[in-house]
Amino acid sequence: MRFVLRLLLMFAVALAFGFGLSYYALTDGRYFGVLQSGPWTAWPDAGSPNPNPYTRAHVVRVGNLPLGQSEGLQFTATTDSAGEPLTRACTYAIAGTTPVATFWTLVAVDGAGRNLARPGAAMALRSGDIVRPEDGSISVHVGTRLMPGNWLEIVGDGPFSLVLTLYDTVASSGFGAAVETLPSITREGCR
Repeated sequence: MRFVLRLLLMFAVALAFGFGLSYYALTDGRYFGVLQSGPWTAWPDAGSPNPNPYTRAHVVRVGNLPLGQSEGLQFTATTDSAGEPLTRACTYAIAGTTPVATFWTLVAVDGAGRNLARPGAAMALRSGDIVRPEDGSISVHVGTRLMPGNWLEIVGDGPFSLVLTLYDTVASSGFGAAVETLPSITREGCR
């Protein structure tokens, strides 16, 4: 009887460990093909003809249509640069530079992937629509309250994610700009 109980316990531990590691690989993926720079993460193999098994499972799990490798790369941030979760109760400053790309967009989405832009406002902030200083860096404010300069207005309450999509970029290709040039996300204040 003791043997059967130990065998069942060992089987339960093995299942929990296996499913736990699988869940970790598909959500965080830091060691399984994810490209990470500060709070920004991307799955660069998502648009390749033969992605690795973890990338393939992640794409199926989130259910989005990835860009092809020659089309671009999509970065997502769920936390600020200090590691705190992004929440609509706070205002954030996104500052720095982006990797070389022909065009980029910045969108705020909720957990289900719905755009959080105010009705009647632009759905995304586009690289061609922002005012930049002479050094070419970006400075964007994200939040529900009016902010000076470039502002991505969002609505509602609760957590959100920022999605930065670089189109026609050399990031992560080994040629040109490195991914370390992604902007920082700093919490400015909360209501």
